[in-house]
Amino acid sequence: MSGSAEAYLCLLTIFNVMRIFFHSLLLVMGAVQAFGQSVTPSPEIIRKHISYLASDKMKGRGTGSKENEKAAKYVAKQFKKYQLLPKGTDGYYQPFTAKIRRIVVPDSVREARNVIGFLDNGAQYTIVIGAHFDHLGLGRQGSSKADKPEGQIHNGADDNASGVAGLLELARYFCGNDKKEPYNFLFIAFGAEELGLVGSRYFVNNPTLPLAEINFMSNMDMIGRYDPNRGVGIGGYGTSAEWPVVFKDLKSDTKFFTDNAGSGGSDHGSFYAKQIPVLFFHTGGHDDYHKPTDDTEKIDVNAEAGILGIQIKLIENAMLLPKLSFTEVK
Repeated sequence: MSGSAEAYLCLLTIFNVMRIFFHSLLLVMGAVQAFGQSVTPSPEIIRKHISYLASDKMKGRGTGSKENEKAAKYVAKQFKKYQLLPKGTDGYYQPFTAKIRRIVVPDSVREARNVIGFLDNGAQYTIVIGAHFDHLGLGRQGSSKADKPEGQIHNGADDNASGVAGLLELARYFCGNDKKEPYNFLFIAFGAEELGLVGSRYFVNNPTLPLAEINFMSNMDMIGRYDPNRGVGIGGYGTSAEWPVVFKDLKSDTKFFTDNAGSGGSDHGSFYAKQIPVLFFHTGGHDDYHKPTDDTEKIDVNAEAGILGIQIKLIENAMLLPKLSFTEVK
C-alpha cells in the first residue's frame, strides 16, 4: 500500500471516529435538554394558552360558533401533542346538541362538543380533570352582565380560558413527569357550560368510560384572578371522608381555603350529582365577570401556576389512597 493510500485510510478512520463522537454528543445533549425541561406549571405557557383562547379573534367562543370550534381544535391539538389517547366518540370529540333557554334567539339549538383525552396508566380507576372552554360569544346567548351586551366580544379570559390553560398544564405535567401513576387520567374540556352545564351533564349521562371507574373529578373554573387576601377557594371538601387526609399537612405559598359544597354553578356539579367526589378550584367573582372586560392582561399567571401546584399536590396525595368514598354534603 502506498503512503498516500495509508494517509487516506488514516484520515477516513479519524473522520468516522469524530462523526460517531459528535453524533453521540448530540444525543447526550438532546437527552440532557429533554430531561432539563420542567413539567411544573409555567406562567409563560399559561399566558400563551389564555392569550389565544381569549383573543378578540376568538370572538368569545360562543357555543355553536366557528370560534368555539377553533377552541375545541386547539385543545385537541394540545392533547395530541401530549400523546393523550382520544376518548371521545369521534376521536377526541364528543359531539352533542345544546339549547339556549335563557333568552329567545333564532338559533337556539346549537351543535357543541366536549374534548376528551385519556392517559392510560393501566390502572383500575381514573381521575377526571376538567374545565369548560366556551364563553358568551358576542353577548347574544344570555348571562352577560353588560348594560348593552349584544355585539360586544366577551373574551372570557378568566371565565374560562384560565381553567382551560390549567387543564392543559396539568395534562402536560402528568404526561411528562416520567411516572406511571397508580391511576389513569381523563382530561375533559367541556362545551356549553355557560348554557347550563350542558357538556358535563351530557358526559355523565353518556360517559366514554364507566362512571364506576372514576375516582374523583377535579374542576377549574375562573382561576386567573387570585386575590392574596382571599386566596383560592377549593370546594368539594365535604364530598369524601378522605379529603381531610388528602389535605393534611398541605403547604403552599399560594393561600387557599376549603368549602364543603359539592354542587354549584360549574361542571363538577354534574359529577357530584352522580355521587362522585369532587374538588372545585375558583379564585372568586370580580367586576369583569360575564362582561366584555374579562381580558387577558388582568390574569395573574404566576398565581395560577401556584394554584396548579396545589392541585398537583392534592392529586398526588389522593393517589396514595384507595378509591375515595363519596359523601353527600348536607
